[in-house]
Amino acid sequence: MQNLKKNEEFQKIYKIGKKAFGYYALVYIMKNNLEYNRCGYVVSKKTGNAVCRNRLKRLFREYYRGKDSLTKQGYDIVFIAKRNAGNEFKTLKLEKLSKDLDKIFKRLGICR
Repeated sequence: MQNLKKNEEFQKIYKIGKKAFGYYALVYIMKNNLEYNRCGYVVSKKTGNAVCRNRLKRLFREYYRGKDSLTKQGYDIVFIAKRNAGNEFKTLKLEKLSKDLDKIFKRLGICR
């Protein structure tokens, strides 16, 4: 797994990719014609302070690290935290976030 870093890559995914909403996150996916997935993580400054934003990114990374082998390969995936996640970041557990993201991944059809 590699990370998406360039703004142009994110903009292309926002424009062309499919999206699905959950309670804590919005996820965009797009085919990338590679043999592996690339991920990007976005947490707005409106979501909370730096501690909150970094914790949410760590939770997203940990979720995907566990699901990488269970997802179809060849996609660019962007995780965007919603304000609900920022409001609950102190009590938000990985299990709660995982349930939400599992539903999103099933809707997008990238689970094996």
